[in-house]
Amino acid sequence: MNYKFKNRRWPLLWRTVFLLTIFVIISQIIIYVWVQRSVSSHFEQMDAEIITHAAFNLRKQLTDTDEQTALSNLPSSPVPEDIDHLHSSWLDYDLKTLISNENGEILLSEPDRFAAELPADFNLLMLWQAHHEQYFTFKINNRNYRAIVIRNNKTLALIALPIDVHHQYLLQFNRQLSMILIAITLLLVSVAALSVYWGFAPLATIVQKMKGINPEQLDERVVVSNMPRELRPLAESYNLMMAKLESNFESLSRFSDNIAHELRTPLATLGTQTQVMLSKPRNSNEYIEQLHHQHDTLEQLSVLINNMLLLAKTQKGLSNSQLSRVDTETLITKLISYYELIAEDRGIFFEKKGNFQAVLGDDSLLQRLFANLISNAIYYAVSDSIITIEASLIKASTLTHTATRNLKGSKPSALQPSFLKIVLTNTLDEPWTQIEADKLFERFYRDHRTTKMHSGSGLGLSIAQAITQAHNGKVSISIKNERCFQVIVELSTAG
Repeated sequence: MNYKFKNRRWPLLWRTVFLLTIFVIISQIIIYVWVQRSVSSHFEQMDAEIITHAAFNLRKQLTDTDEQTALSNLPSSPVPEDIDHLHSSWLDYDLKTLISNENGEILLSEPDRFAAELPADFNLLMLWQAHHEQYFTFKINNRNYRAIVIRNNKTLALIALPIDVHHQYLLQFNRQLSMILIAITLLLVSVAALSVYWGFAPLATIVQKMKGINPEQLDERVVVSNMPRELRPLAESYNLMMAKLESNFESLSRFSDNIAHELRTPLATLGTQTQVMLSKPRNSNEYIEQLHHQHDTLEQLSVLINNMLLLAKTQKGLSNSQLSRVDTETLITKLISYYELIAEDRGIFFEKKGNFQAVLGDDSLLQRLFANLISNAIYYAVSDSIITIEASLIKASTLTHTATRNLKGSKPSALQPSFLKIVLTNTLDEPWTQIEADKLFERFYRDHRTTKMHSGSGLGLSIAQAITQAHNGKVSISIKNERCFQVIVELSTAG
């Protein structure tokens, strides 16, 4: 299900553009609402200042009228003829004014037609009770007003300011603001899409390189300096992958050639010997002797095939079922006892010393590992010498390679692992260089100085290296003073 879901995802370009579009739209909506509220608040503040100023002037004139009425011993509430003396100097900005008595009866309207426009159920007293000198908006004949109702003694006054102009301006402003924000959104999304497209355009170079991969063109590399800084790690990883692929392919090609050569020789020998025996009648002794030769050749083929199968097995790694506690001291003691007879013929003796520890691994593979190393030490050692096998315990931090990985399928340990280091040291008959020694781990490699003594297939040290790597260990050869030959094995301990 996860695989199908991932395949249904949009391309990276469209996903990036989609997310950016959502973000920009949300941001633009926030900006739109904020600007609209800011402008509306500004107009409301301006209207309030105008109405407040008009209310102050109107209240002052109403107060002056009341004082004149009191001095003339008139009734405390102004009469229509008194109100008529009020002038409209406060009526700026097309202000509308209504003055009524405390019962809501209209005494004065400025301008006169404003009272005629009022609905039949209009009552200034009810507006006073509802808003009580608070700003409010109302609508008369499709015209919008912002107004306030004030009271002076027993007189009520309504001051209304038409705000249709503001509404029209806000409508036009909002329309223009929307168009600007939409244009900015489209511009940002387009620039983002173009930037993403250009940013990932160098990936097309890697794609083309990958499409052109074939056995004849494994040396193709991507120029890292031509890549954007963010994609340089990808280009470096691609080059590293291609370098490993080229190396492995060359190694596989050499291995295929070598194994073909190794198999062709004994098979050609068997075919030739069989044709010779069938060319004419032979006596029984000749047939028996030839069968012995063919049997030896078949045994060589069998050993070669078994070695190849062992290499394939170790390359797959080890599982928990193959792991056990292996006592290296007991294992090496048995191998020394077995190889002592072969070594004594050349005057070679063994010396075992050090602190041997148990390791975690496959018993049969470890036995094959040390058997190959000991047999090769005998073949390469000078006559009348001593082969020293020394063991020591080291910590993971002192290793020169990353060997802290757990074996395949095993649970990770919270403790820092320790490693058993086993060094096989012997003296060489001829001087060696480190480069020559490192070649011994190559498959089917045979050194001309040992082919006369040992006619093996050249897989012994390759198998030893593969077994060590399967145990997440390390094996190496070190040449000291040109004639001191050391094989170093590092394996994870069991404890």
